[in-house]
Amino acid sequence: MAHCVTLVQLSISCDHLIDKDISSKSDPLCVLLQDVGGGKWAELGRTERIRNCSSPEFSKTLQLEYHFETVQKLRFGIYDIDNKTPELGDDDFLGGAECSLGQIVSSRILTLPLMLKPGKPAGRGTITVSAQELKDSRVVTMEVEARNLDKKVIKNNLNPTWKRFSVPLQHFCGGDPNTPIQAEFECIHLEKQQKKKSYKNSGTICVKICQVETEYSFLDYVMGGCQINFTVGVDFTGSNGDPSSPDSLHYLSPTGVNEYLTALWSVGSVVQDYDSDKLFPAFGFGAQVPPDWQVSHEFALNFNPNNPYCAGIQGIVDAYRQALPQVRLYGPTNFAPIINHVARFAAQAAHQRTASQYFVLLLLTDGAVTDVEATREAVVRASFLPMSVIIVGVGGADFEAMEQLDADGGPLRTRSGEAAARDIVQFVPYRRFQNAPREALAQTVLAEVPTQLVSYFKAQGWAPLKALPPAAKGPAQVPQA
Repeated sequence: MAHCVTLVQLSISCDHLIDKDISSKSDPLCVLLQDVGGGKWAELGRTERIRNCSSPEFSKTLQLEYHFETVQKLRFGIYDIDNKTPELGDDDFLGGAECSLGQIVSSRILTLPLMLKPGKPAGRGTITVSAQELKDSRVVTMEVEARNLDKKVIKNNLNPTWKRFSVPLQHFCGGDPNTPIQAEFECIHLEKQQKKKSYKNSGTICVKICQVETEYSFLDYVMGGCQINFTVGVDFTGSNGDPSSPDSLHYLSPTGVNEYLTALWSVGSVVQDYDSDKLFPAFGFGAQVPPDWQVSHEFALNFNPNNPYCAGIQGIVDAYRQALPQVRLYGPTNFAPIINHVARFAAQAAHQRTASQYFVLLLLTDGAVTDVEATREAVVRASFLPMSVIIVGVGGADFEAMEQLDADGGPLRTRSGEAAARDIVQFVPYRRFQNAPREALAQTVLAEVPTQLVSYFKAQGWAPLKALPPAAKGPAQVPQA
């Protein structure tokens, strides 16, 4: 499984810190900590101390591993250092800030007010954090051919040209692109050379093409301004059971949660950091919907078809809770309408021919898909668009048909034989993670999204937006008749 792991470097500065020293300005230092669970925080590093400065720009950067598929909570603490001991308990706390690493990289530069504790501002002062990925993104792309090979080297071809391949530049000549490469050399068969004095070679190998190119990473696209648009589809088919019954998968426990909401929080809390306006369209499918009680396979959870956006993940949760008692669970389980719905907006984004938007659809369902052929067609078409589909199977049903959509054994194909351009579906049964840490589900279902995003933009030949402002949200996702 291709997890997105890379090293990120953070640069930190502050403005208008309060002065704790009586006769001079504070001597600030920044400490970076990461939430390691269980209410514990681990220190990752410290900047240098800057003397007599209320608006420091720290020269020492702080480094940490970046993982897209987890929420990495960070805490920055600013202290006035007046002694030589490493302990901070005897130093004045000037203020701190908390955020996720996802928020920093999606903004590139993030400015936050300093707080003495949650909800209590420090009086004045801000902290600004900027991120940079630590990597050499250059690759060497080569095409190699051979001439007059011995007959036994390659079957039925004495003059082959091999498929182009790319290798990281640092694997060549210490990463120096100015080092000359031998473009042609002889292919020597040592036994023949020893036996025959007249032997020259068994053919020649020639480097036909050799060029240094930039290979962009997931963070290049995200920090270049690519927005990840998150859409949710919730299964309201009758097989879930009456929501008022404790046996129902839609039953809300005394604490107000169920498997649907837990899965939504797990995945949504990661993805929301990459969408600047935090407005997410959310839909239901498989229910009879008021006022005419027709079965719908893409109704707005907030019952506002002209504006199905919910404010943050909490907004989706609220809309779901309010929709439950207002709809009648019915059927069948059709995925194609919502997949095609999101695909229409992904197609609009693709027409811009820039790496500005990518779409992630989360489908939460309790059973096998009914419209199998239509869903296959929808997924194959969506594979040619900037889009990924995550399916979480809620409950204990047989999800074998879903595993086929995942297509880990080979490309998904339509009935007519058309193959998907990319593997864009990731399916997991929720109950596999029932007793695992809360983050485990998101880590599994989101692990492939960075690779899927990069593979799409690379296939299109689209570079990151870089200095362009973040892309605006597309038009409201309104179902079409």
